[in-house]
Amino acid sequence: MCATRVVQRVAIAGLGAIGRAVARKLDEGVTGLTLSAVAVRDPAGADTFLKTLSRRPAVIALDALAGHADIVVECAPAQLLVAIAEPVLREGKKLVVLSVGALLSNPQLGQMAERYNAQILVPTGALIGLDAVLAAAEGRIESVRMITRKPVKGLAGAPFLVERGIRLDELREPLKVFSGTAREAASGFPANLNVAAALSLAGIGPDRTLVEVWADPSVTRNTHRIEVESDSARFSMTIENIPSENPRTGRITAHSVIALLRKLTSSVRVGT
Repeated sequence: MCATRVVQRVAIAGLGAIGRAVARKLDEGVTGLTLSAVAVRDPAGADTFLKTLSRRPAVIALDALAGHADIVVECAPAQLLVAIAEPVLREGKKLVVLSVGALLSNPQLGQMAERYNAQILVPTGALIGLDAVLAAAEGRIESVRMITRKPVKGLAGAPFLVERGIRLDELREPLKVFSGTAREAASGFPANLNVAAALSLAGIGPDRTLVEVWADPSVTRNTHRIEVESDSARFSMTIENIPSENPRTGRITAHSVIALLRKLTSSVRVGT
């Protein structure tokens, strides 16, 4: 006799480019999952999109997400992470975090997850090779370095650039605009470098993971290269991501979220 599969409810905080892509994929059908609710800043503005779904989810407030879901996917601005996360973690639910950089400045969220037997899940996102980094971290990693190249418009409005008066409007050749740690990168580029934070959490931490950021008018894709030296392997990997509707993020980010959600309910799980 076959056991009945339990369907888990998924709620999404934020319906920007990534949130809409995740919502649409869930609406099309992912085994073992159902889209139960969304929380948006402008419910009236989201109505047009929601009408395109075959099953309309409930539209609720951010602090009500935990009551409508088993898994909450955060696709919102980084400054909203704590407001989204705390109620979810207190209820012992699963929280998928895309604003990974904000985790570095809010370590209490990890402590809350442990206290309430909740889980914070970080998808691979727009990066590559986190499985290899996680495996290498079981031994000894000597160094981790990431070099990011982005089209100029993909860096527009980054706090690091605004605070220093760095203008890229007339840029005609590649310019290195940042060199520092993953913690500094996540703070200075909160909408651009969540990948650096994820890489640091998989490996040797945000203060030892080194990051370079280049504004490059010659590229059309967000490009990340990681270089790792460890006692088990030396490896380097590069990914070139096609931007989504939001030039700061790649299309593959939403796919990564769906892949993570599938893995939660799958009978066969591939990868670390």
